[in-house]
Amino acid sequence: MVAPHLCPQMFYVYILKSEADGKLYIGRTADIQKRINEHKNGMSASTKHRLPIQLVYYEAYKSEKDASLREDRLKYYGKALGQLKGRIEHSLCAGKGAGW
Repeated sequence: MVAPHLCPQMFYVYILKSEADGKLYIGRTADIQKRINEHKNGMSASTKHRLPIQLVYYEAYKSEKDASLREDRLKYYGKALGQLKGRIEHSLCAGKGAGW
């Protein structure tokens, strides 16, 4: 049993925005700080050619399966991503490379 003051393992779905071309990248991880640092330091093949990048959004889940399903919905179902973009439009437009 996990002590109430300790946070159990969480899984994150996150969205990065390239400041170079304004494009979005959607990912999933169990260690968001480590993963974002890897992206920012060019250690991820999927984003190293799009640096600099910034974290614009993330969601946390207790279930890895829920996080995986959400990532898939955002990546492969335009309606889900479109609805999210509508909710976070000011975050997406902040900073350099505004646009999608």
